[in-house]
Amino acid sequence: MAASARNKVAWVVFALLAICIGLYPLAYFTSSGDFGLAASKPEEIASNQIWRIGFYGHIIFGGLALLTGWSQFSKKLRSRKLNLHRTLGKVYVICALISGACGVYIAHYADGGLIPALGFICLGIVWIYTTIKAYLAIRKKDLSLHQGMMIYSYAACFAAVTLRIWLPLLTIALGEFLVAYKIVAWLCWVPNMIFAHLWVRRKGLTID
Repeated sequence: MAASARNKVAWVVFALLAICIGLYPLAYFTSSGDFGLAASKPEEIASNQIWRIGFYGHIIFGGLALLTGWSQFSKKLRSRKLNLHRTLGKVYVICALISGACGVYIAHYADGGLIPALGFICLGIVWIYTTIKAYLAIRKKDLSLHQGMMIYSYAACFAAVTLRIWLPLLTIALGEFLVAYKIVAWLCWVPNMIFAHLWVRRKGLTID
């Protein structure tokens, strides 16, 4: 397969995964009663209104960030519909900051204790930091820094996708959910950031 064809296939897979997982929070509103992670929490946590606000804020705005963020990497959109690109970018930034902040809060209640909690807290901080840096860079018209930080930001956002790929595979391989979850709390985003770093270097973007 030619390189251009492989790139197109990779782009389609990337977009489809982002859209599918971005729509995943809808399952929480179409099911009767708590669903997924919310259903696995102890009653004292699941019934805590602050936790519930944080949890639903994280998944709703995180889903919207996934749905809007992937389009920011489309060269056609940037060149043909710059105003739409900018609007979607603003929506992404708002959603990422809200979801990231909520994620940092609910990470303190992560199943499995300190190791997964630290993993998800670090993910949230990285996501918030890179998103803010990307926004401030474009305000200063520093396109290189903006593009580089957006790559890092969406790599952190895409952890929602990679988590759902790794978790069932590791749970099957290891035979225990909590062990897999402790690993995935880091595995879902650290390799993404390494990939982002390599991508930024390949594109020759300046992020200093």
